[in-house]
Amino acid sequence: MAQPQPGTPAAMEALYPFLYASSSDLPAVLAQVRESTVAKTLEIAQLRQVICEREAERLAACAEAAAARFAAGGRLLAFGNGGSATDAQQLATLFLNPGPATRPLPAYALGSDTSVVTALCNDIGVEVVFARQIAAFGTSDDIAVGLSTSGNSENLVRAFEEASRRGMLTVGLAGYEGGKMAELDSIDYLFVAPSASVHRIQEAQTTIYQVLWELTSGALAWLEGQRA
Repeated sequence: MAQPQPGTPAAMEALYPFLYASSSDLPAVLAQVRESTVAKTLEIAQLRQVICEREAERLAACAEAAAARFAAGGRLLAFGNGGSATDAQQLATLFLNPGPATRPLPAYALGSDTSVVTALCNDIGVEVVFARQIAAFGTSDDIAVGLSTSGNSENLVRAFEEASRRGMLTVGLAGYEGGKMAELDSIDYLFVAPSASVHRIQEAQTTIYQVLWELTSGALAWLEGQRA
């Protein structure tokens, strides 16, 4: 059976059937709300477990590679569209402002400068909005991190190709089965949240980049300790 399209009334009803029920039985509605909440909590917990079992070693290797770039004076450039742009901003903030106990690291979200973004979209096209910035700022010591739920965004594909040409460490976060991002040779580390739910994908991606930040910070501290 075909799944309802995200954002449509049918999709909303499928996610929250208790909001569309004709019954006004409050205890029954509250029971459905609880059941729905528990089911979604179990779903994201299971998805995180799957990712942990599948990607633990690669996350550690990615963090070590990222730590080496930061140790060489590199920066992190994060990018995504829509909700993934928000996650890219949060990822950059996490590295840049981690709290008093952890060293801040240079990180930027490429979707946060509205003047640059709108100029590129208007004058050239949305497909180059990240690639042009990487071409301007990216060096071989830097890290490019792109987030997408579908894995199919053309502007991410172009950004990764540009970052790879410049010798940057490239990291992708995608959902479903990885989409076009899974077919790219320009991504060094791709972490896929294997789910068809945008909500669960983004929750899992949040966990992935939180873990990546923690591992990178630890690896960098070890590197700097070895050099001291």
